Amino acid sequence: MSYHNPYTPPRKSATFDDYTLAEIRRAAATGIYDIRGAGTKRKVPHFDDLLFLGASISRYPLEGYREKCDTTVVLGSRFAKKPITLKTPITIAGMSFGALSGNAKEALGRGATIAGTSTTTGDGGMTDEERGHSQTLVYQYLPSRYGMNPKDLRRADAIEVVVGQGAKPGGGGMLLGQKISDRVANMRNLPQGIDQRSACRHPDWTGPDDLEIKIMELREITDWEKPIYVKVGGARPYYDTALAVKAGADVVVLDGMQGGTAATQDVFIENVGMPTLACIRPAVQALQDLGMHRKVRLIISGGIRSGADVAKALALGADAVAIGTAALVAIGDNDPRWEEEYQKLGTTAGAYDDWHEGKDPAGITTQDPELAKRLDPVAAGRRLANYLKVMTLEAQTIARACGKNHLHNLEPEDLVALTIEASAMAQVPLAGTNWIPGKGGF
Repeated sequence: MSYHNPYTPPRKSATFDDYTLAEIRRAAATGIYDIRGAGTKRKVPHFDDLLFLGASISRYPLEGYREKCDTTVVLGSRFAKKPITLKTPITIAGMSFGALSGNAKEALGRGATIAGTSTTTGDGGMTDEERGHSQTLVYQYLPSRYGMNPKDLRRADAIEVVVGQGAKPGGGGMLLGQKISDRVANMRNLPQGIDQRSACRHPDWTGPDDLEIKIMELREITDWEKPIYVKVGGARPYYDTALAVKAGADVVVLDGMQGGTAATQDVFIENVGMPTLACIRPAVQALQDLGMHRKVRLIISGGIRSGADVAKALALGADAVAIGTAALVAIGDNDPRWEEEYQKLGTTAGAYDDWHEGKDPAGITTQDPELAKRLDPVAAGRRLANYLKVMTLEAQTIARACGKNHLHNLEPEDLVALTIEASAMAQVPLAGTNWIPGKGGF
């Protein structure tokens, strides 16, 4: 005879939790995999697991009101005739028109310009909104070649050859039919309303030697004026960075698994790639081994949220960072003011990730003209500029506290880790010790 202890509540499985059970039932009912946007939702080691060691007796801090802490960064000085100088090392990552509305693209351009930084086109080509309102615009050159033409390559201030993305390294993009409006279809030379899937690799390359040829072609098309970036997803950062340098890149963009996406398989987002924190040090090591650190610039993206994250990425050896999801939140995405409408879509503000459906109440990840009107690009641009200003000031504050007169003078010696995992990934000591896992010490 069985006996249930009334004092012990029923115990659910940690492996088969409520979300897992619901996903099994959904898959069984529909026969299709789940598609969503945004980035990974699982908890992985991140910048929160690192702390700075401020100055005291053994180090001298800088006076915030009297001593300068520079934030400028120059991108493209390796080969480009016209390198880019940014006032802040915080850039806006590539997000396409199609994934985003025209007003959202304009807002990103306006905000980046006010802050003195760059924004990026994303898949699908260059819009007049973003070119007209972006002082510095990076043109993404993707496997799909959607919207690609020599005129826009020359109109850009830099070109980013996209090999991979942190949310889906090894996978191509998705843009479902409900977001392929007349304008999107014309820009991408696609039929209206039909699901689009971008290729996972460039059609004219079979290996890294072909990347070198492609970079040379792009330099010839643009008269060697434009900096050439190479963007890779965080999978094998040491070798991918080394090969990008060998191919002739001015800048390497490295995107960790916390990076967002407009749409892909949930199983991809949660199970492919590496945490951003785990990607930085191998990439920096590759640059150092080649004698190219601080010559070929390294931009880190994937889960950057605050000036502290910026400072930590730079202390680990990056030259700049890129933000995507945070920039969308800054201009109004997942705003609680639309909570009632988010609930009608079966979600809540802060959790909305069905960007591929084109029903975003905030008017940002949609092509619905009525929803898109809700976003005022001028006001949204100001909000983004304010956010970028705060992030830059936060990073400066930390750098001054560590005695640094430039953000690039931050270094691993300024950091300690709170967990063994973060210590091993970032290659900085566990707090209170000089021990780095795998490197000895006590």
